[in-house]
Amino acid sequence: MRPDILNPLFAEVEALKGVGPQMAKPLSRLGLARAIDLLFHLPTGWVDRKAVVELDEADVGQIVTVTVTPTEYRMSGSARAPAKVTALDAVGNAISLVFFGGSSGWARKQLPLGEPKAVSGKLDRYDQWLQIVHPEVMTPEEAKALPAREAVYALSEGLTNKRLAALIAQAIARMPDLPEWIEPSLAAKQGWPGWREALIRIHADPSDTKARERLAYDELFANQLALMLVRASSRARKGTPLQGDGRLRDALRLPYSPTGAQTRTVREIEGDMAQSAPMLRLLQGDVGAGKTLVALMALLIAVEAGTQGALLAPTEILARQHFETLSRLLAGVPVNLAILTGRDKGRAREATLMGLADGSIDILIGTHAIFQESVSYKRLGLAVVDEQHRFGVAQRMLLTQKAEKPPHLLAMTATPIPRTLTLAQYGEMDSSQLDEMPPGRQPIETRVISDDRLIEVVDGLQRHLATGQQAYWVCPLVEESETSDLAAAEDRAAALRMRLGDKVGLVHGRMKGPEKDAVMAAFQRGELGLLVATTVIEVGVDVPNATLMVVEHADRFGLAQLHQLRGRVGRGEGRSICLLLRTAGPMSETARARLALLRDTNDGFRIAEEDLRLRGAGEILGTRQSGEAAFRVAMPEQVAELIDSATQDARLLVDRDGGLQGPRGQAARIALYLFERDAAVGLIRSG
Repeated sequence: MRPDILNPLFAEVEALKGVGPQMAKPLSRLGLARAIDLLFHLPTGWVDRKAVVELDEADVGQIVTVTVTPTEYRMSGSARAPAKVTALDAVGNAISLVFFGGSSGWARKQLPLGEPKAVSGKLDRYDQWLQIVHPEVMTPEEAKALPAREAVYALSEGLTNKRLAALIAQAIARMPDLPEWIEPSLAAKQGWPGWREALIRIHADPSDTKARERLAYDELFANQLALMLVRASSRARKGTPLQGDGRLRDALRLPYSPTGAQTRTVREIEGDMAQSAPMLRLLQGDVGAGKTLVALMALLIAVEAGTQGALLAPTEILARQHFETLSRLLAGVPVNLAILTGRDKGRAREATLMGLADGSIDILIGTHAIFQESVSYKRLGLAVVDEQHRFGVAQRMLLTQKAEKPPHLLAMTATPIPRTLTLAQYGEMDSSQLDEMPPGRQPIETRVISDDRLIEVVDGLQRHLATGQQAYWVCPLVEESETSDLAAAEDRAAALRMRLGDKVGLVHGRMKGPEKDAVMAAFQRGELGLLVATTVIEVGVDVPNATLMVVEHADRFGLAQLHQLRGRVGRGEGRSICLLLRTAGPMSETARARLALLRDTNDGFRIAEEDLRLRGAGEILGTRQSGEAAFRVAMPEQVAELIDSATQDARLLVDRDGGLQGPRGQAARIALYLFERDAAVGLIRSG
């Protein structure tokens, strides 16, 4: 259980003075439910206040604090017109204090005529008048306590910066002195303050780079230590060594020879599965690099060794695609393949569950339904998790608990992940890369076109479909709303049907499973020429005849997402094109750089590194979809800079300093709870 010393930090925000149900709402919108959340809600910037006696000492545009005496009210009868108070500084310089929104009554109350008051705000000039709009008003004594530098925080409606800073100050007052978990010589070399001092300093002065660096390091250290504990725990639990005899793999009739990268990766997996320590391997492969074949080979090794294999996909569409692909590859091979998704009910579901329990089903493919409580395997030997970034550590562990002994685990992702993030997110795993494309896989030609040439694009699309080839059209991400995306897709599909006829299909996230599958199947069979889709679904069907991809408002997407969408074409022998329609007019430098890189390269690993630089770790790892905890403190550049040191320090703790049992280990245990890495590993409670 959590160390008692941390209990004050994990108290609900309602325990703080002045936080009732009403104040808790805007805090909740920011994800601030406990005192510790307030501590880790770091400033996004700061303002410097200049205290002056005379207004002549300040420049227009500066944040100033000055004591003035109100001399005149200039109030309009209209609630829309601003209320203005004329005031004089110590030497008679005039300033206009302006309040909008019908604040005349409030202004009179706060600024009585003839009574000196301190005001603070941005100094502006309007019609020859110096003015401050909506200044903070206080007594001259209160002004003396104002900090010269003030932190600025991300806010939500109903919450002011001043109020949030006061609540953070209460959270800071709850902070205990904690023992040091960083290796002392490292902390000294870097010149880092202690954990408590770092938090006090960063909220007092957001420009304090050493304090911010220290906190980022703490988070990365806790993360890497947690992953090492997962790995150590997995290695300590004996699994089942699995050695296949090759009979099923030799029976495959592949339409092509595996690439060197596929052969190398299968060999690495085969070596892992032959050990008693359960395999923990991450397989990264660019779009179309052939991960499915590698997964099949691994599953066949498990079946050859007398056990069962399970393949977990994040969506029903992808699960059914895997089932169809593997069914084709296994034609004539004596392997019993089954599928289980949330849609399967009644007798079919019962038959599948019985087949798993009695061992007659060799390989099961499905969605999260395959690790529900009602699903029992006779002897699960290997679990393969596709699109790994959609699943958290806890979900990985749920699947591996479906066997008496821990099964081997192969995680796959088609989103290439930069090395630093691979280390940070999958540090407990060994890693393999498919960095070769199968023969016949054509490079995709990418063009960037302004959307004011939409008519030309539709003309070209019509000519493309007339040749018998197919195409995708991905509709714009209007905003973070499925409803808006759907409306955009429906409008586009309707407009294209008027031009192209009934060969246009539409798929979106709100369609029921059978309806969506029917449209996908019709597209796969060639009955539909064009598939219009929103971005909320996986356009994951493998259609070699689809050789054109159009993405509207491509400048609104991230690199990784555009690269994934582009990978839907180029799957056959024909030349494939991806048209990125950008918004007409000026673009941001970031959007321009993104589109230029996509035009210039098909290398997913290079794209991933650039995406990390432009967008940040949370987007790359897909944390929004999976719910996996993103780093709260560590920024992408800090992850790249500090991850190696954090990994080495965590390894030093485990290998040299007695793990969690030694004095530094006891301190590190506190860090794991502090950064909430205990929930991910489930090991500290028993450790």
